[in-house]
Amino acid sequence: MEQELIYNIAVIGGGPAGCFCAYLLQNDFNVSLFEADEPLKTLLPTGGGRCNLAHYEFDFRELAKNYPRGEKFLYSVFSRFATAETLEFFRNIGVETFVQDDLRVFPISESSADVREKFLKNLKKVKIIKEKVTGINKAPLGVVTNRGIYNYDRIIIAIGGHGNFIIVKNLGHNIIEPRPALTALKTVENLSSLAGVSIKNVHACGITDDILFTHKGISGPLVYKISSVKARDQFPYKISFDMTVDIDLQSMLNSNPHKSIKNLIAEFVPKSFSEFILQKCGIDYERKCYTIDGKTRDKILEKLHNFTVTVSSPSGGGEVVTCGGVDLDEINPKTMESKVAPGVYFCGEVMNIDGFCGGFNLQNCWSTAYCVASAIKNSVV
Repeated sequence: MEQELIYNIAVIGGGPAGCFCAYLLQNDFNVSLFEADEPLKTLLPTGGGRCNLAHYEFDFRELAKNYPRGEKFLYSVFSRFATAETLEFFRNIGVETFVQDDLRVFPISESSADVREKFLKNLKKVKIIKEKVTGINKAPLGVVTNRGIYNYDRIIIAIGGHGNFIIVKNLGHNIIEPRPALTALKTVENLSSLAGVSIKNVHACGITDDILFTHKGISGPLVYKISSVKARDQFPYKISFDMTVDIDLQSMLNSNPHKSIKNLIAEFVPKSFSEFILQKCGIDYERKCYTIDGKTRDKILEKLHNFTVTVSSPSGGGEVVTCGGVDLDEINPKTMESKVAPGVYFCGEVMNIDGFCGGFNLQNCWSTAYCVASAIKNSVV
């Protein structure tokens, strides 16, 4: 049944973006937060349970380079609210942070549960409605749930990248099909004998980072980034890895004539990987370096510099980030307001924005939520 207006602002989705937006608006409006599950539950697995809150980068253009989709859209967003403002917010709610060597920012407690508890304690004026949202009315603005219809002055959609996009599509928005990003990858080639082997500073697709072999294929920071960059590519596709960017193999052969070729290559890569590529080349592991001719040397170098795998699919089962969502062309980048449905705003991963690992996806949540709250305050208060 139709209910009279009780709350001015509705936030749909109790993830990081929705909760931060509600926090920013609660002192100026009556705010309802619609979340059928537990608020901020999706914060718990972030950073491996340690809660990677942000990335220690203060140049907004450099920060935006870490988003395969949304980089230019985020220029305006990050110029108003980025790393410094994020850290100030967390200090204000009692969350002190530290910076790792890789510039990832974590709470000193290293506990997502601790951050969640402090965050929720600061949503003092927000009414949480545990009902499933099934639709949104455009005129008058209303949230339709499994229990009724609630009318509002403004509606904020923060349902994340795995949410019910039907309610957004029914508003008239174009939804770019969500696909997994930041995921391990399955390969056609059987790499199970390398499972658990990690190689540092590997280069592929213009990116340098570490790779980890798994029973199903490949993983690790480099693979997560590549999976994100190529998230919209059609499977299968090939990736060529350069395992040793600078290696003068001939000089090494000349300097170590009586060393086995396996042990020589193991000076640059793990021994198990050395054995793997030698097997693929059909070369005896224990063959002495002085017996390696130019043709055999080049065969080894080819494997080291162009270790090519065929990716069949994402590994699945763990990814929490998707590419895709609401088409950015239909959203005002200064206010996050819909160009299709006036009075409706978006923040967080519901939009076609996704970043690499390292605190970038949460930064998108904090920053776009701030822009929404600021725009609503300026238009109403």
